[in-house]
Amino acid sequence: MRLVSAALCGAAMALTLAACGTGGKVSSSTDVQNGKALFQQKCAGCHALAAVGSTGGIGPNLDDSFAEARLEGYKESAIADIVAGQIRYPGQYATGSGLDRLQSNMPPNIVRGHEVDDVAAFVAANAGAQGFAEATAVTSLDGLTIFKAKCGSCHTIAAAGTTGTTGPNLDQLRPSFAAAKKQVTNGGSVMPAFKGVLTNAQIVSVAKYVSSHQRK
Repeated sequence: MRLVSAALCGAAMALTLAACGTGGKVSSSTDVQNGKALFQQKCAGCHALAAVGSTGGIGPNLDDSFAEARLEGYKESAIADIVAGQIRYPGQYATGSGLDRLQSNMPPNIVRGHEVDDVAAFVAANAGAQGFAEATAVTSLDGLTIFKAKCGSCHTIAAAGTTGTTGPNLDQLRPSFAAAKKQVTNGGSVMPAFKGVLTNAQIVSVAKYVSSHQRK
């Protein structure tokens, strides 16, 4: 299960909240404990969530994705709606230099029916509640260091030694500095926004790295 961030899919999100889309209202009658069990069975392998001790790195870290949303004052009901929408309609992203193909790495309807609401309610009640993960806090201004800490689990750059497949392969995409900076700042699709997570100087540094490494 690969959400984002947020937000689910750091997120969700200005933030991955904006990145994930919606999919209808979650019922007010949910079984959070069932949602927890389903998350552990279906989602924990791909997503990190402190509430269940999961450390999956294939999809977005849900604590990082939603911590900023909570700081911005988003209600649990809004987060639950975002999560449910992402489960039903996983975000897609453009791949290749021509941006003419779309891919989604999370299968749609990994849970169905009322189970969607249960999982969404569980994630909304717990994701980001413990704040940003200290283990992934970045203070460096080095673009490569920032990329490996915050981006490598989702993106491939051979020179950085990363092989993430949730987001586009950046060796193939070859984004410009302006495009990389905008994407890192605002997020999109299943990618969390890093505005407020990284400083402006860090965003510039990682965007420079992403846009220039393959041209060296």
